Amino acid sequence: MQIDGVAEYGVGIVGFGFIGKVHAYSYRNLDLFYNPPPATCRLVGVCTSRQETAEKARQVGGFEFGTDRFEDLLECEDIQVISVATPNGLHRDQVIAALEAGKHVYCDKPLTVDLDDARAMVAAADAHPESAHGMPFQCRFSPAAIRAHEMIQAGFLGQVYHFRGAYLHAGYTDPKRPRTWRLDEGGGCLADLGSHIIDLMRYLLGDYEAVRASTKTWVTERPSVDDASTMVPVDVDDYVCLEARLKSGAIGFVEASRFATGVQDHVEFMIHGEKGALKWNMMDPNYLYAYEVGSELEGFTAIPTVQQYPAPSSLPSPKLPVGWMRFHLHSVLDFMTGVATGEPNCATLHEGARVQAIDHAVRLSAESGAWEDVPEL
Repeated sequence: MQIDGVAEYGVGIVGFGFIGKVHAYSYRNLDLFYNPPPATCRLVGVCTSRQETAEKARQVGGFEFGTDRFEDLLECEDIQVISVATPNGLHRDQVIAALEAGKHVYCDKPLTVDLDDARAMVAAADAHPESAHGMPFQCRFSPAAIRAHEMIQAGFLGQVYHFRGAYLHAGYTDPKRPRTWRLDEGGGCLADLGSHIIDLMRYLLGDYEAVRASTKTWVTERPSVDDASTMVPVDVDDYVCLEARLKSGAIGFVEASRFATGVQDHVEFMIHGEKGALKWNMMDPNYLYAYEVGSELEGFTAIPTVQQYPAPSSLPSPKLPVGWMRFHLHSVLDFMTGVATGEPNCATLHEGARVQAIDHAVRLSAESGAWEDVPEL
């Protein structure tokens, strides 16, 4: 079906917690924010673990049907796109099943829980080249990150010497917070926040070669999500830090924490090169700060990136402040552009698999205390 010459795609979303709602918001608003959009999206089906929550999700999200059977999304001929917004441990089977059903697939981060699963998922994607695939590495899609990437590719920094990147928040400092799936295997800070900052620095500066890492768990048991009087063990990390050597020769430090007392949702990078430097902080999202060697201005210059997205962005004004949901919307634009054109988009399952390979090396290094090479896919 086409609307004003733009193809319409039916969307099915599996999982409708916080991130599932973010996916739904982005699909629903694509044709409001971009003129013309690469595609228009219709929310057809939503799947949750229970029929009663599926029915509520149907009503809240404006879907045509709700179900507790993932197979119903796969079998529905009106659905061409599957968004996977479930816990990490479910991603592998759902993504592979969707690809094998001939669907385009948008999978939330991290791609999965281990490197073997990631390899199986990209193998399935490669075996079905007719299906586009994407991931919401939304930090890539802030106007400041897009501008920084363009400047780096154009040689603004020259040779990159070293960098720092961090994703910090304080969401798990309360020891009474129950142990949910985000605290199960594959759901610690490294997977939850680390995947974002690892990917952002890779997007800006290129592939990682080796890492040396350490992790820390401060709260080793938490109340059960089913019974607050029962304490259950926590084995995943609350904090991760790593030194990274990039294939370009640059070295850097990457940090992620869910115990960063006093901060909200703090993503930042600072990159130093022979010709200049760049820095950005998501709590000050409207400006990219740049320093140029030899400039008459001493110090960093604030570049107002605000909502300066490239065409076909049309809403809101590029002069207005930007926000976190806007990053996700542009991520879905990236994915749906790949769906509509058949051309590779920016953030694919392959990008997620490369982050998974770095995750694998980080976990090995945290155990060995030594430098570990990042494995090839």
